[in-house]
Amino acid sequence: MKFQWTWLLGLLFAIIIAIFSVLNVDSVPVNYAFGTSEWPLVLIILCSALLGAAISGIVAMFRSVLAKHRIKELLREMNAKELTIAAQQNQIMELQKLVPAMDPDEVKEID
Repeated sequence: MKFQWTWLLGLLFAIIIAIFSVLNVDSVPVNYAFGTSEWPLVLIILCSALLGAAISGIVAMFRSVLAKHRIKELLREMNAKELTIAAQQNQIMELQKLVPAMDPDEVKEID
């Protein structure tokens, strides 16, 4: 459901940008570090929106890769700790086998 709302909002945003850019078709000067040129404002608006979307997508993919790496790391750590717990439980069971079962009355006499 969340994906559908995100898709709908993205589509609405794209329509708003398209309408805004079509209304602004005048040529404007664009200053580069090495010169100046005239470009239609519609191209500048659309290119800016596409560049923003591309940068957002790249950042989202990077964060996704980092999250997947962290999940794998935590799963390895969890498995190692589960093995440690299992080994400690085995040690406890073996120690309990070595110590004979004592009556509660015997324990009181020891104190």
